Amino acid sequence: MQNFTTKIVDMMKSEGLFEWQGGPIILSQIENEFGPLEWDQGEPAKAYASWAANMAVALNTSVPWVMCKEDDAPDPIINTCNGFYCDWFSPNKPHKPTMWTEAWTSWYTGFGIPVPHRPVEDLAYGVAKFIQKGGSFVNYYMYHGGTNFGRTAGGPFIATSYDYDAPIDEYGLLREPKWGHLKELHKAIKLCEPALVAGDPIVTSLGNAQQASVFRSSTDACVAFLENKDKVSYARVSFNGMHYDLPPWSISILPDCKTTVYNTASVRLGT
Repeated sequence: MQNFTTKIVDMMKSEGLFEWQGGPIILSQIENEFGPLEWDQGEPAKAYASWAANMAVALNTSVPWVMCKEDDAPDPIINTCNGFYCDWFSPNKPHKPTMWTEAWTSWYTGFGIPVPHRPVEDLAYGVAKFIQKGGSFVNYYMYHGGTNFGRTAGGPFIATSYDYDAPIDEYGLLREPKWGHLKELHKAIKLCEPALVAGDPIVTSLGNAQQASVFRSSTDACVAFLENKDKVSYARVSFNGMHYDLPPWSISILPDCKTTVYNTASVRLGT
C-alpha cells in the first residue's frame, strides 16, 4: 500500500500534475469507503485507517487529502460523503469543508434485473439541496460511463457495462436530458457564487413542506433557494412579496432573490 501510493504520488509530481505545479490535481484520496469495515472489524481496521491517513499526509502532495465514508478521519484528512443524497452530511470538524465525493447518478447494471435509471430531476434536486445546506464540492459518480475490460466486472452478477446512466454514456455520447439539465444547474449555481461563499443561509419556513434558504454577502448580494419537499403536490409560496409556483420535490434557484433561473424539476428540451 505505501509503496504503491508513493509511486503514484511521485509519478504525479514528476509530471507536474499537482495544482501548485500548475497542473489539474487539486485533491487526493486515500482508501475508499473503508469506514464500514471499521464497524465490522473494530480496532485493527481503525488502526489501519489511521496509518493510511498519516502515510498519505507524509507524502507532501501540498493538496488536501480526503477519505470518503470515514467518520473518524484524523486531521488534516477531510472526511466526505458518498451516496444518492448528502444534504444530511457534516464533516467531523467544523473547520473542514462539506464535500460530496460520489453523487451517484444511478447504479450498476446487473444480470437479470432492469437497467437502473435515475431521473435527472431527482439528481438535480439532491445536488441543489446539498448546495443550499452549505455543501462546497460535488463530484459525480459516474459522470462518464465506461465498460470493464474482458469479463471483469464490479462484483457478482454485475454486467461488464459500467454505463451507470451517466450524463455521458459509455460510448462517449451525451445522455439527454441528464447532461443538459445538470449543465444548467451548475450555471445557475455559478451565478450564486458571491453570496454562497459569504456565509451560512438563513432558513425560513414557507409552508408545511416548503422553505427558503437565503444567502447574503457583505456587498448585499442575495441568493435564494426555494424548496418544495412535498413529493406529490405543487405549492404556491410567497417570498419577498412575490409568488412562486414550486413543482413537487424541487428547488428553485433565484440568484438575485427575485428571478427564478432554474428549477430542478423543470427540464427544458434542448438544454
